[in-house]
Amino acid sequence: MLNRMHHRHGAGERAYGVSLSGLEDGQTGVIVSVMGGKMLTKRLADLGITKGKEVKVIRKTLFSGPVQVEVAGSKLVIGWGLASKIMVEVR
Repeated sequence: MLNRMHHRHGAGERAYGVSLSGLEDGQTGVIVSVMGGKMLTKRLADLGITKGKEVKVIRKTLFSGPVQVEVAGSKLVIGWGLASKIMVEVR
């Protein structure tokens, strides 16, 4: 499964952007993909995090801690691991 996921979401996805966790405080990007299964994608969609939405990093904590973001007018705090699965095109 790991190899399949890597192949499906690996180098091809990176060509379209960077992970949300890679943005700096104040940077904005547009979500281009979410690297996860149906449950994760649905959970994020319920929070307003979907392909095509603009997302702004408000604050990142040190040492791979939570990331505070603003999307669709709402401020959210998501874990570093989850933020690393959200691919964005930097604006």
